[in-house]
Amino acid sequence: MADESRTLVIVEDDEAFSRTLRRSFERRGYQVISASSHDELQALLAEHGPAYAVVDLKLNGASGLACVQTLHAFDADMMIVVLTGFASIATAVEAIKLGARHYLAKPASTDDIEAAFKRTEGDVETPLGTRPTSIKTLEWEHIHEILAESGFNISEAARRLGMHRRTLARKLAKRRVT
Repeated sequence: MADESRTLVIVEDDEAFSRTLRRSFERRGYQVISASSHDELQALLAEHGPAYAVVDLKLNGASGLACVQTLHAFDADMMIVVLTGFASIATAVEAIKLGARHYLAKPASTDDIEAAFKRTEGDVETPLGTRPTSIKTLEWEHIHEILAESGFNISEAARRLGMHRRTLARKLAKRRVT
């Protein structure tokens, strides 16, 4: 097996974004492997022992949180960063509980990700927000919490929220950060 200390696994279902991240990290001296699903990730872990991981939160409708859990179980010291276009407090908390070191909202650059790998401790000097939470933000957080609880199953989340599935899908499409 090659030197795994600079091996990075990217778990991302968007091929173009995965390819861009791969090239950028390879230019920085990382050996990059990639997977687009939890099953592919498990197969890769049978052959490689990455020290770093970048995981998309939403993988073809499935939750990337299972990948975070698998990676952390494989190596508790692995530096795992979760990237998402669907950021919420609920999923951030779950990602950290499952073993992620950081949680970044897309768009995030390679510099942002690498900086997150290097930060191993919290910052007590982080400024506290002074702006009150809006109704729209509270609604978004609640939707995301229910989505996470339902394993990112839109139909089940809509049922739990008491709304039509298409209404929930429209709300998610409007709020997506790309």
